[in-house]
Amino acid sequence: STISKDSLKTSLLKLECHFTWTLLKEHVGLEALEETILDHIKFVVEYNIRDYNILSYVCHLKNSNEEALRSLRKAEEAIQKHHPGEIARRSLVTWGNYAWIYYHMQRYEEAQTYVSKVEDTCKKLSSAAHRKIQLPEIYAEQGWALLRFGNHYFERAKNCFENALKSEPDNPDFNAGYGIAMYRLEDWGGRNGDEFTPCLEALKRAVELNPKDTTILALLALKLQRLHRGDEGEKYIEEGLQKTPDFPVFLRYAANFYRKKGEVNKAVEILKKAQTLTPNSVFLHHQLGLCYRFKVTQLKKTRFTPREEVENLIQHAIFHLKTVIDKKPVFFSAYADLASVYALGKRYEEAEEIFQEVLQRNDLPCGEKQEIYFHYGNFQHFHMKSESKAIKYYIASLKMEKDSYGRKKCSEAVEKLLTEKIKSSLGDATDIGTLGLVYKLNGKKQEAIECYKKAIALDPNCEEYQNALVELQLSI
Repeated sequence: STISKDSLKTSLLKLECHFTWTLLKEHVGLEALEETILDHIKFVVEYNIRDYNILSYVCHLKNSNEEALRSLRKAEEAIQKHHPGEIARRSLVTWGNYAWIYYHMQRYEEAQTYVSKVEDTCKKLSSAAHRKIQLPEIYAEQGWALLRFGNHYFERAKNCFENALKSEPDNPDFNAGYGIAMYRLEDWGGRNGDEFTPCLEALKRAVELNPKDTTILALLALKLQRLHRGDEGEKYIEEGLQKTPDFPVFLRYAANFYRKKGEVNKAVEILKKAQTLTPNSVFLHHQLGLCYRFKVTQLKKTRFTPREEVENLIQHAIFHLKTVIDKKPVFFSAYADLASVYALGKRYEEAEEIFQEVLQRNDLPCGEKQEIYFHYGNFQHFHMKSESKAIKYYIASLKMEKDSYGRKKCSEAVEKLLTEKIKSSLGDATDIGTLGLVYKLNGKKQEAIECYKKAIALDPNCEEYQNALVELQLSI
C-alpha cells in the first residue's frame, strides 16, 4: 500500500476519540456495558450520537469491527438529524473512531481518508492547525465515555467536564456531566477514604439547567438523603415519578432511594417495573439482590422466622447476585454481597468459595480488597465463630498501606474485638501483642509501646514483642 503504516499510526494517535482516551476493557464488564448503552439508546434519543460512538468502541473491544462500523453509520445518521448545520464539527469523534477501526481492519486507505477529514476540519475550525483541536463538546464526550468505564475514571471525567465548562459555563449537558462526575467521585471517594467533593451545589445547578432530566433529580435526592435530608430528597423522587414514570435509569435510582429509606417493598415494586423495560440491567439485578437480602435479615429478627419464606428470599437474592458477577466480573463488591447471602442461609462452603474466588483475583484494586477482607473477617467472626481467623484478615487489610473505607472498618473491628477480649480477661499476651501491632500499623506509636510492654510483662521470652518495642522506641 502507498500509505506508510507508521506515519498513519502517528496521525491516528493525534486524534481525539475513544481509541486515544485510554479506556481499558479490564475495568468494565463488556457485556454489561454494551447492554447499558443499548438500553440508553432506546430511552434517551438526544444522546444517540454519543452512545453510538462509544458502542462502536465497545464492539471493537469485543472483536466485532463490522458491528462497530454499523454503529458509526448510526452515529452519522443521528448527527445529520440533530446537527444538520454543523456536520463536520460534530463528526470529529465519529470520524476518528472510523479511522481507527479501518486501521485495525488493515484497510489503510480508508483509515487515511478519515484522518484527512478530521485534519481538514480542524484546519478550518482553528487557526493554529498544528495544535490538537480543543472543542468543549469533545471534552464532554470524553467525560461521558470515562463515566461509562467506571470508578477508575471518575477523576478524569470531572476534569473533562471542567474543561468543557470553561468555554460554556451554562451548557446544560456539560453541567449534567459535571454533576454526575462529582456525585460518583464523592460516592466512590467516600468509600475509599478520599476527600469529599462538593457535589451538592453541582447537582443543584445541573437540575436547574436540565428541568427534564430526572436522572440528575434522582442523584440530588440520593445526595440529600445521605446528608440526612431525606424528606427534602423524597420530594424530588416523587416529582421524577410523575415526570418520567417509564424511564428505567430514573426508576433504579428511585428504588435505591426507597431501599435506603427502609421501604423495601416499594423498592422491589419499582425495580420490577424497571426490569420489564430493561431486563438485562446488571444494576437492577444487584439492587434486587440487596433488597431480598435486606428482607431476609428483617425476617430473621422476628420471633417465629418463617423458614420457607426465608429460603425463597435467599434463592431470589442468590439468583440476582450470581447474575451480576456473571455479567460483570469486575463488580467486586457484589461478590461479598453474594457470600453474605450464602452465609445467611448457613451455606458456609459456598460463601467461602465466593470469598476465595474474589480474593484470588489479580485485578482486585487495593481499596476493594481491604473492603472484602472486612466482610471476610466478619464472616469468620460471626458465622464461622473463629476469632483468630477474623483477626488475621482484619490485620491483612491494615498491612495494605492504602487509606480506605475498608481499612477503616477493619481497624475498628479488630480494635473492638481485641479490646473486648483483653477487658474480659480472656485475653493473653498474644492478644495484647496483636493489639500493639494494630496500633503500630495505624501509626499510634505510644499506644503500641504500652501494649508491647504489657505483652512482654506477661511473656518475657517473646523476641517478637521485644524487637517491635525497640523498633518503635527508636522511631520516636
